[in-house]
Amino acid sequence: QVQLVESGGGLVQAGGSLRLSCAASGRTYSRYGIGWFRQTPGKEREFVAAISRSGGHTDYADSVKGRFTISRDNAKNTVYLQMNSLKPEDTAVYYCAARGDTYYGGTDFKNYDYWGQGTQVTVSS
Repeated sequence: QVQLVESGGGLVQAGGSLRLSCAASGRTYSRYGIGWFRQTPGKEREFVAAISRSGGHTDYADSVKGRFTISRDNAKNTVYLQMNSLKPEDTAVYYCAARGDTYYGGTDFKNYDYWGQGTQVTVSS
């Protein structure tokens, strides 16, 4: 079992930056593949980025590639999502998720076992 808490969301102007954090407690964080997803009202949860448990493998949605960077610090039990050059279409609730006992969680939200409560990101034009 692992508990996830996101932070770092907020309101930012287009072109600005935010860094989201996903802090974990419970079982050893380094055993989990971690993903970031986002959701807007009426839409299905959308893949944003994922990182393997060692940090050696990462994936990004095409819509954020080159602007967002996912990283992790297993010593601090934290995964980060650095978001640069934000656009109004990035506005959503952002969730981090953990997939247990696997090297890499993948891009499908259905594969993930544990979820945080979400943090709102709003990008104004």
